[in-house]
Formats: sequence, structure tokens, C-alpha cells
Amino acid sequence: MLRYLWLSLVVVFLDQAVKFWLAHIWRVGQGVVIIPGLLNLRLVHNTGAAFSFLAGAGGWQRWALIGVALLVIVVIVALLKRLKPGATWTALALALILGGAVGNLLDRIRLGYVVDFIGAHWGSLYWPYFNIADSAISIGAVMLILDAFRKR
Repeated sequence: MLRYLWLSLVVVFLDQAVKFWLAHIWRVGQGVVIIPGLLNLRLVHNTGAAFSFLAGAGGWQRWALIGVALLVIVVIVALLKRLKPGATWTALALALILGGAVGNLLDRIRLGYVVDFIGAHWGSLYWPYFNIADSAISIGAVMLILDAFRKR
């Protein structure tokens, strides 16, 4: 089922291209409101993991998170190789997660942090900033959860 790696490559390309573009037009903290009270874009550097977990840990987290990402990538590729024909939904989900993991890993290796830029909020309730790679990981995870509940 490695033929679904094209989706991973699309995720990595889109994620990196948008991050590169935004980093060249904005400084950290700059952005624009897309939908008032709901959605904005702002350039943010995240040195931690999901939801900025470990962001203030002092620097060791960069290498730990790189190690975790590499392990996840190896496991996902192994899972993709072992999938049986017809497991398209699972293959697509894993490919999305793989693409997101690689996109954020490239940031972490190259920059020491992950570039986030999508801000969602409802009034004064704010969701942590995220990016295309994070979105792909989340969508892939939801697909895997839904797949677990499907009848076989």
C-alpha cells in the first residue's frame, strides 16, 4: 500500500510551501483576520509539541521530539507496507499522518521549532495555533478512529 505515499508528499509540499511563503512575508506575530471572531492567520513559532506542550522545556525537547517523529515515521511506513489490498481508507489515513509528521519534522530539524499559522477561536475561546501538517495528522487520526468502528 506504499502507492498512497503520493498523499504524504502532497501534504509535505503544501505544508512547507505555505510556511516558507508566510515566513517571507511576515515577521513572528504578524497576521491577518480572515473571519472575525472565528479564524485568523498569524506567524507563530512553536518549540514544543502539540498545543505547545513542552515549549518552555529548555531545548532538550527539540531532540526528543525529532526522535519521536522519526520513530512514528518508521512505524507508519511499516504499517503501510503490511496493509492488505483493499485497505484504502486506512492507507489514506496513515499517509496523511505520515505527511504531517514529516512536514513538522522538517521544521524542527531545519529551524528548531515548528511554524504554525492557523488560529481558530470562538469569541474569547482560542484553539492553539496549528498548520497544514497538524491538520493532516488530525484528519488522519479521526479517519483511523472511524475505521476502528467500521464493520469488517
